[in-house]
Amino acid sequence: MWIADNWKDYEVLDTSKGEKLERWGDYLLVRPDPQVIWDTEKIHKGWKRMNGHYHRSSKGGGEWEFFDLPNEWSIHYKELTFNLKPFSFKHTGLFPEQAANWDWFSELIQNAGRPIKVLNLFAYTGGATVSAAKAGASVTHVDASKGMVTWAKENAAASGLSDAPIRWLVDDCGKFVEREIRRGNKYDAIIMDPPSYGRGPKGEIWKIEDSIYPFLQLTSQILSDNPLFVLLNSYTTGLQPAVLSYMMNTVFVKKFGGSVEADEIGLPVSSNGLVLPCGASGRWTK
Repeated sequence: MWIADNWKDYEVLDTSKGEKLERWGDYLLVRPDPQVIWDTEKIHKGWKRMNGHYHRSSKGGGEWEFFDLPNEWSIHYKELTFNLKPFSFKHTGLFPEQAANWDWFSELIQNAGRPIKVLNLFAYTGGATVSAAKAGASVTHVDASKGMVTWAKENAAASGLSDAPIRWLVDDCGKFVEREIRRGNKYDAIIMDPPSYGRGPKGEIWKIEDSIYPFLQLTSQILSDNPLFVLLNSYTTGLQPAVLSYMMNTVFVKKFGGSVEADEIGLPVSSNGLVLPCGASGRWTK
């Protein structure tokens, strides 16, 4: 498992009964987590002094309950700054487990010895975008949500990257890749964090089990002649590391050579020394 264990401003303090207690900077949040199926004693005193609690509804969805929590605050990861604000469906605007991947590809970019063009698809609030830009890459950031792209720009500015070579695009990722193929544009690296389910601007349905493999084939057409890496993230239960590995081997190794590694990503739990699994990632490198 790849573990995001270099955080100072974030930690999972404890887990129990379908929930996790997290420290985000100076604030404690309790959020549901489907992986936490154990019914252990709640050890940490933070359970009794939380600043925010997301209550899952039996009908689906849920709502936040706040106790002395600002509307927005920031945390840092190494030289990066991220603006946080609790919003719909338990999220805060950041997936801290992805720091394991940020560290991995940042080292590849820094050691490449040449300019690297990165395409970040389904780019959300830009954690990977600012990490790649800070490592020295030029980045094209694509997300279908205007609000998420605006948030990502704020994270870049907070991280001192306002003038970095980042192209911000509000667009459907599939349509964008198809246009880049027609335009003949190429990238040295691709990062993608596709949703389990989504709808395009004209009602197109994205269901990851049906859509991801043809989408990988599509993206292979915009890799440069000397590509550096492809990163594929999955939070969908059915897409285990072995599935990610098989798809990426079939698409990228067959075409470009190189090798694939795939594994779970996780976060250490302070109270008991265990690691909380948080999805899976596949990494292809040339």
